[in-house]
Amino acid sequence: MSESTTTDPSTGESPAHDQGEPDGQKWLSGIVSLIGFWLAASPFVYETAQSILWNNLLVGGAIFLLAGYNYYRIVTDHPTSTGVMSLVALLALWTAISHFAIGGEVAMSGLEVADRGLTWSNTVLGLVAAALSAYVASTAGREVPRGTATETR
Repeated sequence: MSESTTTDPSTGESPAHDQGEPDGQKWLSGIVSLIGFWLAASPFVYETAQSILWNNLLVGGAIFLLAGYNYYRIVTDHPTSTGVMSLVALLALWTAISHFAIGGEVAMSGLEVADRGLTWSNTVLGLVAAALSAYVASTAGREVPRGTATETR
């Protein structure tokens, strides 16, 4: 099947221009990548236990790289990677609950006050990153009807 190179008379754009992902997905992937960067860096801002430090470094770094990879794919006119963004959603959910799963011993130590800020940061940003990346994964590859607000660029 050959692709037509005619232009739309009303807009003057070629049909191939409309084949990319919506700009919203690009920016949501970028935001999730920045959240991953913060999650990786936050143990150095808050005083915390070694287990949480390594968990945030590894998982936050993975979220940063994977969401950044998806951002790069969209910018270079490749489709969103549903698998990558689904993995990011799972990693972000782990970040939201990991403090309670592996950080329980911290509450008994002298790090309780400083650790509370990191707990809230992980929980809230983990849930936000999970929701955003799940949204990007669920809307990947869907056709956007012409004339809708999400189609505008």
